[in-house]
Amino acid sequence: MADERCLMKGNEAIAAAAIRAGCSAYFGYPITPQNEIANYMAQEMPEHGRIFLQAESETAAINMVYGAAAAGVRAMTSSSSPGVSLKQEGMSYAAGADLPLVLVNVMRGGPGLGSIAPAQSDYFQTTRGGGHGDYRCIVLAPKNVQECADLTYLAFDLAERYRMPAIILADGMIGQMMEAVILPPGRDPSALPRCNWAIGGMSASPREPRHITSLNLEPCELDAQNTARFRRYDELAQSETRFETVGDADDSIVLAAYGTSARVAAGARELAAQAGRKVSLFRPVSLFPFPSRELVDFTAGRPVLVVEMSCGQFIEDVKLAFFDSTRPSPVHLLAHSGGVVPTEDEVFQRLMTL
Repeated sequence: MADERCLMKGNEAIAAAAIRAGCSAYFGYPITPQNEIANYMAQEMPEHGRIFLQAESETAAINMVYGAAAAGVRAMTSSSSPGVSLKQEGMSYAAGADLPLVLVNVMRGGPGLGSIAPAQSDYFQTTRGGGHGDYRCIVLAPKNVQECADLTYLAFDLAERYRMPAIILADGMIGQMMEAVILPPGRDPSALPRCNWAIGGMSASPREPRHITSLNLEPCELDAQNTARFRRYDELAQSETRFETVGDADDSIVLAAYGTSARVAAGARELAAQAGRKVSLFRPVSLFPFPSRELVDFTAGRPVLVVEMSCGQFIEDVKLAFFDSTRPSPVHLLAHSGGVVPTEDEVFQRLMTL
């Protein structure tokens, strides 16, 4: 039932929420540390009369999602870092065709094959589009298992509303941890609004040709399409920017972090409070659109300590937020990569030196 609490892994909560959001088709390929998503879908999607298919590769999986999305159904895939890299051409095609789909990236250490330990080193790839050409994706970053469910459920709605791919950006820690979660209410895919742009006999005339493609060989037309797409991204930023703040304006410093790093930062903030140091926390929930104005307003000139599980990627968006601000803040970095997770005490000790 929707209002019952249950104990689930983050990966399982993502899969369960996708089914409840009305996901009709899942295409994937196994890779650690996201395999529980595919396992859950393999068991549950057929039970709900929906499509599960383990593709022969990540490249095949994303193109299957493209086809399902073009037919107007809610479709999803998931992977981890190197697998997501293989999906980037398909993601660019989907963005160029204005197709809504959901991709889940449960990040691991890189580059290359790297490790299977949790990391946040796919930030650039995810928030800058990831593939070729001018495009962006909606990016939502959960910090706990409940948000894994809530943000996945939301991602399907946002992807359809703005006709663009949406990404859930988690990491191996959040994907594998178990916490209590209340799953959102279930939706019947057949009761969802029909996509009047989709292929499949949904037009006024069944004989009307309907083409969904990212191909446009006329430069001026493609330029106009891209410009219109970026205006839609501006509309997204106006309405769908999400963030969380903890603390008061008189706190001496602001921690900025997302996902697992934000959980660590929250613990360090409590240690600082016990030591008599008042510290605030700013956590972006949407990494695209990034809450730049909200970060500047909340920080109000105070120094910022960025905590991230990558070698200085997230910090670039923090610095860009202050680029033309009349109240810039000094920005510092505490970073680990390759699967090393910063500790609360490490962040606390750094706070005490600032």
